[in-house]
Amino acid sequence: MRRLGLRARVTAGFAVGAALLAASMALISYDLTRRSLLDERERTAVRAAYFDAAVVRTGLDTERPDVVEVLRSLDTGSARRPLLHLDGSWYARTAETAATGVPDALHQRVRAGQPAVQRVRLAGQPTLLVGVPLSERATYYELTSLRELEETFQVLALALTAVAIMVAGSGAALGWYATRHSLRPLTAVADAAEKIAAGDFTTRLAPTTDPDLTRLSTSFNDMVDQLARRIERDRRFAADVSHELRSPLQTLSAAASVLTRRRDHQDERTATAAGLVADEIDRFQQLVNDLIELARADQPAQREHVDVAALAREVCRARALPEDLVRVEPDTPTGWRVDRRRTEQLLVNLLDNADRYGGGPVAVRLSADGGTGVVEVDDAGAGVPEEDRDGIFDRFVRGRAAHARAGTDGTGLGLAIVAQHAAAHGGRAAVGDRPGGGSRFRVELPGSVE
Repeated sequence: MRRLGLRARVTAGFAVGAALLAASMALISYDLTRRSLLDERERTAVRAAYFDAAVVRTGLDTERPDVVEVLRSLDTGSARRPLLHLDGSWYARTAETAATGVPDALHQRVRAGQPAVQRVRLAGQPTLLVGVPLSERATYYELTSLRELEETFQVLALALTAVAIMVAGSGAALGWYATRHSLRPLTAVADAAEKIAAGDFTTRLAPTTDPDLTRLSTSFNDMVDQLARRIERDRRFAADVSHELRSPLQTLSAAASVLTRRRDHQDERTATAAGLVADEIDRFQQLVNDLIELARADQPAQREHVDVAALAREVCRARALPEDLVRVEPDTPTGWRVDRRRTEQLLVNLLDNADRYGGGPVAVRLSADGGTGVVEVDDAGAGVPEEDRDGIFDRFVRGRAAHARAGTDGTGLGLAIVAQHAAAHGGRAAVGDRPGGGSRFRVELPGSVE
């Protein structure tokens, strides 16, 4: 499962925190408001019921009272409905006597002489029932509709829910804004690290970017300074050693060529030994050249306008390969902004690799992916196994095809140099399968196609 990034986690934390706080406040506000309104409505209903009960008691205090007329004389409005239980019978202002709305327990309690208040639901509507004892023969009930109050509660719940959602959204927006500004210095660090990884060791962080991150900026810059000095020291060491080896190698090469030319005058063992010496000296010279190239590969790319198609054809001609190997994809400009020396070297190394270990090159493809120039070299070999593809561009690593061809062992640095030159352009090198068999080496050079 993919883990959320820091910005997403902080934003989600702000949103969840704001949502929980808003929900808690909404629930508390809703409960307090509901209790307050219900208590106020209950007090009002009880006062009105006692007042109406006194009117009914007065109206019944006659020899032959007209009960229905007494109930109709009450000013209860449309929200309250009176009921009277007298001598075992129920009376209302209309012909109906909805006595079933009064719970038996409450009725018995009021008949026993105790006032009672209870919230019930009649015909699906919330109702407040107030019971007032009048005498041993009569009890008075008043039913107050709470429908309007319930609708008010629904509106209040919707309003509080909307507020909670808006608060949660505001919390998420605040979290995103806070992380965006808080992580900006870290973004600067990441950008600087990417430039350094691409070979630009002049990149530094401004110490005044953020007062709280001054120590980070200073430490980062010190680290880059030390890294640049160490890399430069190692580069100079490799270059110096390689250059120092060139002179004795040239002498050995000249001596070996003399021995090789006089092979016809040597016995078989001596001639074989001389041939082996000459081959190893050539391989040693190639190794020294590759080490010098690697030492120079850490420097930033010197981009210029280069006709890459013409350069690729020139490299093919120099290696006695047909120029029609070079294929330019439609709508692909051939003028790229690249480092000419590096681009030429990576083409040479890819073609040599295909010739030595891949059964020979079959195509050199030039294409563009947006602003990224793409160089692909196809070969006719057996392909590179999946398990070897990750490490094939490391230094002194040779694939299984190289070990299978003992007579064509290289230095193990050719593809490493290709990867270094691609990285100097901010790109990468990779290998995959060619449709129809063989390998396809792909080099991406971002920012080279305009």
